Amino acid sequence: MEEVKEVTNNDIAIEVKDLYIGYKNIQAYSIKKSLLKLKKAHVEEFQAVKGVSFEVSQGEILGIIGKNGSGKSTMLKALAGIFCPDSGSIDLKGHTVSLLSIGVGFQKEVTGRENILLSGMLLGFTEEEIRAKMPDIIEFAELGKFIDMPVKTYSSGMHSKLAFSITAILETEIMLIDEVLSVGDAKFKKKSYAKMKELILNRNRTVVIVSHSESTLRDLCDRVMWMHDGEIKRIGDPTEVLEEYQEFMK
Repeated sequence: MEEVKEVTNNDIAIEVKDLYIGYKNIQAYSIKKSLLKLKKAHVEEFQAVKGVSFEVSQGEILGIIGKNGSGKSTMLKALAGIFCPDSGSIDLKGHTVSLLSIGVGFQKEVTGRENILLSGMLLGFTEEEIRAKMPDIIEFAELGKFIDMPVKTYSSGMHSKLAFSITAILETEIMLIDEVLSVGDAKFKKKSYAKMKELILNRNRTVVIVSHSESTLRDLCDRVMWMHDGEIKRIGDPTEVLEEYQEFMK
C-alpha cells in the first residue's frame, strides 16, 4: 500500500462544505381519515447528513465506514447528484462522475446491452464511444445470453456484474462505489477486486468507496472517513480510524 497522501488545496477533485440532507417522513393517514378528521398528515424530518465538510484530492481513494443509518449511502448519492442537499455545497470541479450501486441507474424493462448504451450516455459518453467499448464491457460482465434479456430478469449478482463492468470500462474521472464489491459470485468478486486495484493504481481516478468491509478499506484506501449519526466522527489514516471504529462498535 502506498504512503497516505495529504490533501492540499491543489488538485482537489471533490469539495464538500457544510452539507445538510434531510428526509421527510409522512406518517400514514388514509385520505378518508384525513378528510373526515380535517387533519394534516404529521410530517417528521430525519436529518441524514448534518453539517459535513471534507475534501478529496485528485487520484485519492477515500473509504467511508459507519453503522447502518449513519449517512454513508446518502452522502454517496449526493456526490452522484441523485440527492439534492438542503444546504451546503458539493463541488466536483468539473470532473465526470459515475455511481456504482446495486439498484441504481438501470431501466429494468430493456436489455443489458441497451442499458450499457443508456448508462454510458448518462455518464456523458457519445454513442460512438460507448459502442467502441461495448464488446469489452460485455466480455468483462460474463452474462452470456442474458446480455440481450431485460434487466428485470437479472439476479442481484448479475446486476452488480453489469454495473461494475460499465463503470470500470467507461472510465469516468470520479468513481463512487457503494458496497458493490461484496455482491456476486466468488470468481467475479475476485476479478472485480483485481480490476478495482488496477484502476486505483493508475491514479488517474478519484474513488470514494462506501463499505462495511474493513479489510477492503484498509487494503485500498488512502484515507478512511468514519460517519456516525450523519456526522464525521473521524477522518484520516485507514488503520488508525478503523481500529478506533472497531473499539467503538464493540
